[in-house]
Amino acid sequence: MRRKTPGKQLRAIVCGSTFGQFYLEALNLLPEEFIIDGLLARGSERSAQCAKYYGINLYTEAGQLPDNIDLACVVLRSGVLGGKGTDLSQELLARGIHVIQEQPVHHKDMAACLRVARQNGVLFQTGDLYVQLPAVRRFIACTRTLLNRQNALYIDAAFASQVSYPMVHILAEALPSIRPWRTGTVSREGGPFQVLTGTLGKTPAVLRVHNEVDPNDPDNYLHLLHQVTIGTAGGSLSLTDTHGDVIWRPRLHITKNLGTFGDLAGAYPEHLLENSTETLGPSSSASYKEILTKQWPGAIARDLSSMREMILENFDTAMKSQQALLYSSQWQELTETLGYPVLRPGGSHQPLPVSILQTEAEKVAVNG
Repeated sequence: MRRKTPGKQLRAIVCGSTFGQFYLEALNLLPEEFIIDGLLARGSERSAQCAKYYGINLYTEAGQLPDNIDLACVVLRSGVLGGKGTDLSQELLARGIHVIQEQPVHHKDMAACLRVARQNGVLFQTGDLYVQLPAVRRFIACTRTLLNRQNALYIDAAFASQVSYPMVHILAEALPSIRPWRTGTVSREGGPFQVLTGTLGKTPAVLRVHNEVDPNDPDNYLHLLHQVTIGTAGGSLSLTDTHGDVIWRPRLHITKNLGTFGDLAGAYPEHLLENSTETLGPSSSASYKEILTKQWPGAIARDLSSMREMILENFDTAMKSQQALLYSSQWQELTETLGYPVLRPGGSHQPLPVSILQTEAEKVAVNG
């Protein structure tokens, strides 16, 4: 039976108190759109503290949930990562609750969740905060504009294997097509990075992947999150970091008919007047504290608002579901090509104050 369209505010729960805290904060940013009913977790001290902090109910079993829940945010490891997130998603969907499940989700598990969702007249989608971050959204928008005018000549991407699913999502949103996805050679010789060559769509691509993990702390010690450069005849467009600047670098072209250095210094060809490096939009420089407390919850809030809109408008998600299945399938192909991450236990946090580097940079500026 199809659920009745809920009112303006949706009653939501969050499942999981680790990364789920970011979802709780995102919901807290949207008081006119959502009512946070509670947190479903194992009942640890941390879970109790989270529930107390937001003034919400703490449930320890899905059977304890009230019947009026509209949306569940399942922020637990999915089946492909050895967790119970996918099983819980299907259980909640079967109860007639809309579900947004944090990525990554195996394409077979996703297909199963979509099937249960259709049978019960509710929506299922995966959550991915990375494509909603300001710098990534800016990169996607600029890439689309660029590739409407010039063809991509190459793609150079670097990322950590832990965030490979969002990397596939970012590329799929930015490029006209990432099909077919063909992998050429894979280099695993030394160093923390594995290098894959191949094609995305019809564009040559080099993927550099940090495929190492500390088994005792798998969410830390990444050398990077995402970096991408798209090269065209006019120049290259780069996302310098998931939270960093979007940079345009026009290609250097020295006009052949210049006679002397005086000609170059005087009669400028117009294209030489453009900066050799241009930041597109505002600088994205921010502390990690701001990123974690502001940008991440804000990005998740965009995902949740979109989900709410689809629920209220009975949006036909067939095409969106097919796209999500494609992302997941190609992510699975990529990870199979890479193989299991190299285990690097014993990682340690060794922060370096930027002031040390800034001092040396200022010396160069002073000394010329």
